[in-house]
Amino acid sequence: MASPARGRRDADAPNTAVASRGRARPKTLEGGRQLSTEPTAPADAGAQPEDHAPALTVAPEPPAAVPLLAPRDGLPPVIDTSTALVAYAEALHAGTGPVAVDAERASGYRYGQKAYLVQLRRSGSGTGLVDPVPLPDLSVIQEAIADEEWVLHAANQDLPCLAEIGLLPKRIFDTELAARLAGLPRVGLGAVVESLLGYSLQKGHSAADWSTRPLPEEWLVYAALDVEVLVELRDALAAILEEQGKTEWARQEFDAILAAGPPAPKADPWRRTSGVHGLRNRRQLGMLRSLWQARDDMARRRDVAPGRVLPDAAMVSAVQADPQSEAALMELPVFRGRANRKLVSTWFSALARGRAVAEHDLPPHSRTGDGPPPVNRWADRDPAAATRLQKARAGLAALSEQHAVPVENLLSPDLVRRLMWSPPEPRDTEAVTAVLRAGGARDWQVELTGQLLTEAAASA
Repeated sequence: MASPARGRRDADAPNTAVASRGRARPKTLEGGRQLSTEPTAPADAGAQPEDHAPALTVAPEPPAAVPLLAPRDGLPPVIDTSTALVAYAEALHAGTGPVAVDAERASGYRYGQKAYLVQLRRSGSGTGLVDPVPLPDLSVIQEAIADEEWVLHAANQDLPCLAEIGLLPKRIFDTELAARLAGLPRVGLGAVVESLLGYSLQKGHSAADWSTRPLPEEWLVYAALDVEVLVELRDALAAILEEQGKTEWARQEFDAILAAGPPAPKADPWRRTSGVHGLRNRRQLGMLRSLWQARDDMARRRDVAPGRVLPDAAMVSAVQADPQSEAALMELPVFRGRANRKLVSTWFSALARGRAVAEHDLPPHSRTGDGPPPVNRWADRDPAAATRLQKARAGLAALSEQHAVPVENLLSPDLVRRLMWSPPEPRDTEAVTAVLRAGGARDWQVELTGQLLTEAAASA
């Protein structure tokens, strides 16, 4: 369940909307004293609090979370043979209810985002830890659970690598997205499990090298626990969404994830190199592009994360230094190391190719996009558009507060910017709704934001 930076269990970025249910924490004053927000009993008639201030009652500490340290059924053996895989597929087929699914990758260690462990759990079937390295085709698992609801946390992170090994759900329940729609303050797996179920999950292995073999037992325990209570969490979140009238919103969001499919390859991925903004001219950009391509080719051949072959900072410094010989390149810090001394001719040749590119073939300073300019330039370039965007954002912020849903989940910020920069004509509800639907907005989003955005589009 690891992501490129931090695992979803640990990456508990605060949700801007406040939860209305769950094991909510009392408000805390400076110094750590927790205070209840419930109204207090009336004071005696003859007693007045100092300065007539309302009385505050110290709230009890919330119950401590129960550590979840081991799978309730014990740690199952890793499934790494066809015989064991078929047996577990049969058990899954015989089970009942939704299927918890998770995958572990080796982000930061290996090239790409393929799965190195797949975890599944279903009532009546138990937990299965499947090793996709010796078993790269999991179609037998797909056949067993294809028609069932799959429960994942941050599904868009795992679905691409699951698809590579033949696992393609028809229905999903994304507990991370459900937590956002429910207005929970933190949506990482560990935080949501603790808030709603009262358990604390282990941390520490989300960013591990899951291509390691054999996998350490403590890693396997961690992986098994990721699906241990996922269906229970799904049920708790579904109950909250139903209470809030958001069940249909969630269904549309889950369907949209499946309909979107895998993300398209990014244009000019070399522009994502850390430090690229320190390069001042197109020639330097051409050299960086050439060096990036050489590194990417080598990383792919070796199945190693590109940053482990040559760090971004080293590439940028090499371009800025513009060494005229291999010896000069080896004077730069990273290139002095034993590993890169052996590759210095590869890196120097890449720089030379970038240096030799014809002027008209050099990359532009920035990639031409089809969207509006950066928002900080709107006031100068089109003050009316800036006014429209300001009104739209204010309205969406109010809706976010009203429905306890983060603004970015109410509607794609990019779609809002495009609409306010180039509103349709006529600027009526029908035209605005058409733009929203063409931009991928779901029915619930159109119904909730259409009138507000129509007013904003017509405001200037």
